[in-house]
Amino acid sequence: MSDAAQPTAAEVRAAAEAVKTALDRHLAAIERRSGEDDPAVSEAFNQLAAAAEAYDELLYDRFDEVTPFEIPGAEDALPPYAGPEEPNAISVLIRRDYLVAEPQRLLAQAQRVEAAEYEGGADADDAAGTVPGALGVLFGEFEPDEIASRHKEFGLEEGDSTLWVTAAEEPFEAGEWLEAPFEHVDPQTVVCRFDVSAVFDDEESDGEDELDFAGEDDEELEALDAEK
Repeated sequence: MSDAAQPTAAEVRAAAEAVKTALDRHLAAIERRSGEDDPAVSEAFNQLAAAAEAYDELLYDRFDEVTPFEIPGAEDALPPYAGPEEPNAISVLIRRDYLVAEPQRLLAQAQRVEAAEYEGGADADDAAGTVPGALGVLFGEFEPDEIASRHKEFGLEEGDSTLWVTAAEEPFEAGEWLEAPFEHVDPQTVVCRFDVSAVFDDEESDGEDELDFAGEDDEELEALDAEK
């Protein structure tokens, strides 16, 4: 950027003051919120993000300095909702990331499921002998929500996750989107979204990650850990 196009120090100062004002409004909205999904809090959050982003850009352009916090970019924000006022159908899009933290635990759990399935005497096909096979066995046996709540038991570590609810005028035809289920999502039809990420520095969950599933399976897993 040329010197002529650089913002003035006064403009940077004004942007900093705008951030302070937005911070006060955001806190006030939180203090007055009427519920978990209060739109006033969301609006104040978006205004704070926009003010902080503007300050960050001006600060860098003028002084070649940055702020010590992440600023949600405009490309990350959803546009205003422009879907049907009374939707006749909704779609729920969910993505959850996991790290395969303990492959042996994952394999052991899948092998138990597979052994129980072939308990009648038929030979198991040993699909659980590899990590991809074990994942297929476990996700075929358990609902995704159960795996999310018991991820440590399956040797998994939670990463980022997001849930989007989109609205539609009419339901989709059976099989219509199965080949590409996550393509062609119009951001303006998103009714709400919920993101979970370590970058947000959220408070730790109320002990959910530390749940202890008592029973014989735990004893077997403890023995497996001792063998490592």
